[in-house]
Amino acid sequence: MLKVGVLGAGHLGKIHLRLLNQSEKYELVGFFDPFEENATKVAAEFGYKKFDSIASLIAEVDVIDIVTPTIQHFECAKMVIEAGKHIFIEKPIATTVEEAEEIVALAKKYNVKGQVGHVERFNPAFTAVKDKINKPMFIETHRLAEFNPRGTDVPVVLDLMIHDIDAILSVVKSKVKSVNASSVAVISDSPDITNARLEFENGCVANITASRISMKNMRKSRFFQKDAYISVDYLDKICEVVRMQDAPETPGDFDMILQNAEGVKKQIYFDNPNVNPNNAILDELEAFADAINNNTTPIVSLEDGTEALRVAYQIIDCIGK
Repeated sequence: MLKVGVLGAGHLGKIHLRLLNQSEKYELVGFFDPFEENATKVAAEFGYKKFDSIASLIAEVDVIDIVTPTIQHFECAKMVIEAGKHIFIEKPIATTVEEAEEIVALAKKYNVKGQVGHVERFNPAFTAVKDKINKPMFIETHRLAEFNPRGTDVPVVLDLMIHDIDAILSVVKSKVKSVNASSVAVISDSPDITNARLEFENGCVANITASRISMKNMRKSRFFQKDAYISVDYLDKICEVVRMQDAPETPGDFDMILQNAEGVKKQIYFDNPNVNPNNAILDELEAFADAINNNTTPIVSLEDGTEALRVAYQIIDCIGK
C-alpha cells in the first residue's frame, strides 16, 4: 500500500480523503489544509490526521494528492516533486501552460510519476466505448451545468470545457490546427457560456459547448466516424454505438436498410455496450497507484493535462481577440 497525503480539505478534498481512506491500494496518512478552522473540523468529524505544514505531510508519504485551488497547484506540485514524491493533481494541472510545462520538466528531473484528475476518462460510459472510437472526423459535445458560484473565479473553459477537451485529445491522434470560439459572460466577470470549434491536422473537427448557466445539467458527446456513430452520456452513464455495414442480399424482416442516391444499400445495427457502474474518482486514484507500482505511464499523464490546458488557453485567447 502506498502512503498518501492530501493537500486541501474543501468540497472535493473531502471526497478524495474518504475514497483514499477506503482504498486497498493506499494508506491514508493525513491531510493539510491552510484554513485552521476547516482543518480542525474535518479532523474532528472524520478522524483523519491533520498536519500543521505541507512539508511535515510530504515527509511521511509516498504520494501527495493535490486538491487545492488551481492557483496553488504549481507551488504545491513543485514542493512535492522536489521532495521526490509522486503527485496526483486535480484538473486543471496549473494556472498557466508555463507552470504546467515546468511541472512536467520537474517530474522528469526527479523521476517521479504524476497524474492529472481528468475524471471523465474514467467515466464508465466513456471507457465502455473508447476502444470503439477509431479516427473520428466530427465530434460534438455539450457540457451544461446549473449555476453554482463555486468555480466562477475561472472561465467556463477551465471550469467545465477542459473535461471534454481532454477526452477529445485522448481519441483524436492529431494536433490542433486552428481554433475558433465565441463566449458570453452573463452573470460572472468571466465567460459563463462558450462554444469552440477545433480543427485538427488530420481533418477532424470538434464542436464543443460548455455552459454553467443552464436550466438543466447535460454532459453528452457524439463521435462520428466512417460507418459508425458513437454517443456518450457522461451524466446518465449510458452509451450507444450505431454502425453501418453492407446490406445482406436478402435482408431479414426486421433489418434496418438505407439506400443512398447511388443505390448502395447499408444495414444499420445498434450496439449498447455494457456499462459497469463505478466510482470514477476512486478508479482514477487507484489507476495512479497501479502506474506507480507497475512503473507504467499514468492514464492521464502530466503531459496530457498540459496539452488540455494548452488547448483551453488557445480557446480563451481566441475569445479575447
